[in-house]
Amino acid sequence: MSQADVRKAPLFDRVFKPEHIVLENGHSVERPRSRMPLILLCLLAVIIISLKMTGFDFNVIVRRAKELTVILGQIFRPNFSYFPKIVNPLIETIKMSIIGTIAGCAIGLPLSILASSNINHNKPSLLVIRFILSVMRSVPTLIYASVLALVFGLGTFAGTLAITIFTVGIVAKMLYESIETIDMKPYEAMVSFGATTLQAFWTACMPQILPTYVDDCLYCFELNIRASSILGYVGAGGLGVLIRERTGLRAYNDLGMVLLTLFLAVLIIDFVNDYIRSKIS
Repeated sequence: MSQADVRKAPLFDRVFKPEHIVLENGHSVERPRSRMPLILLCLLAVIIISLKMTGFDFNVIVRRAKELTVILGQIFRPNFSYFPKIVNPLIETIKMSIIGTIAGCAIGLPLSILASSNINHNKPSLLVIRFILSVMRSVPTLIYASVLALVFGLGTFAGTLAITIFTVGIVAKMLYESIETIDMKPYEAMVSFGATTLQAFWTACMPQILPTYVDDCLYCFELNIRASSILGYVGAGGLGVLIRERTGLRAYNDLGMVLLTLFLAVLIIDFVNDYIRSKIS
């Protein structure tokens, strides 16, 4: 067996065959022991510990599976007469998503410039801005909505602000990563001719990142449509109010209609977004 054959040996051979291999030239080599058994053992231990800590019980799933089928059976038989009551909350949900996405993307653009290491060479401010964006991105929209609902009162305004804050973190993160990969020679040439940072960026860099920026905005809009549909759980308006109400009353046929309407709305939005992406790509 050649040295190349040793390196290409199957995983089973590397784990279970003897550690010393004699080559054709008579030399003996020692093959490194595979770490796969240790990795699998650690993974198994983590799974067991997680199951115990979460109280996971497969027997409960088996015993309660019938209840799940009953509920799903009602959900999949939607009450179409309930649709008129869904229209206004659906419009609220879409409005929150549109306004929150536009505002978040508009704020996220300048922040992404300040968070780009090839534009902002001030290390302290770069780290501070990235830390703030990381915090904004790590907090779920529902948490923002619950806090803002206490500050600004119940309604769609709190939901819109929550969507805006979350969108800023997502868009700025994805965009500054794209900015750091672009060709900086046009930007540096404009700066050397006396252009300001904003002028140079808008002229030399913006055309390069515009398709990515639009794609990021559309992606956030899709996320926000889904997120805003449950903000009503904390009093931020939209379809979440109906979902919470119908679930509490166990009106699963009405809930099925709400979910069906949401599914169709998201499907249409995804189709429109894909069409826009095809035109700008």
